[in-house]
Amino acid sequence: MALRAEKLPVLVTREPGGTRTGEQIRRLLLDSAATGVVPMAELALMFASRAQHLSEVIQPALLQGKLVLCDRFTDSSEAYQGGGRELGSEAVLGLHGILCKNLQPDLTILLDSDMERSVDRARRRNRSRTMGTGDENRFEQESRAFFERVRNAYLAIARREPRRVAIVDARGSPDETHHQILQVVRQRLKLKIPTSGSL
Repeated sequence: MALRAEKLPVLVTREPGGTRTGEQIRRLLLDSAATGVVPMAELALMFASRAQHLSEVIQPALLQGKLVLCDRFTDSSEAYQGGGRELGSEAVLGLHGILCKNLQPDLTILLDSDMERSVDRARRRNRSRTMGTGDENRFEQESRAFFERVRNAYLAIARREPRRVAIVDARGSPDETHHQILQVVRQRLKLKIPTSGSL
């Protein structure tokens, strides 16, 4: 990992999940067998996981001076529930203000790619990670129109907050995409990270 190679204290985590409670919520939210979850309940569950994650993992790590790398945060709720589920940004940002005290990452990397290839890759990844224990493909079963709304919502966030959100074209090879990510991290966070290695 490039950041750790520079002797930087790094915590890697994910959402939904990141805590015991959050991982239980994750199983409910992402398992294909979890049908009938209405959009507002889905949003509430995402923020329940996030509130626990902030309290138990993210805020203590930040207080210890660690760099926190989190796979997804409130932008994903704004894109998936606000955009994809058509709840709008207001509900998402309202909950973010109440439950997250408007805490935002210093840098958000948005990997923009061909939609169908991204969904196919996510389906394969999720199946390989959860063989014999269910799956995490509930969102990947959604329609093309759903994912178009999600992508448009992500791009709208990037336009709204260009100093925080960096768009990386992820249509190339994994190595090419990784190189772009390292470039963004170096520039945005003013870190001396080598061009090789992984975040």
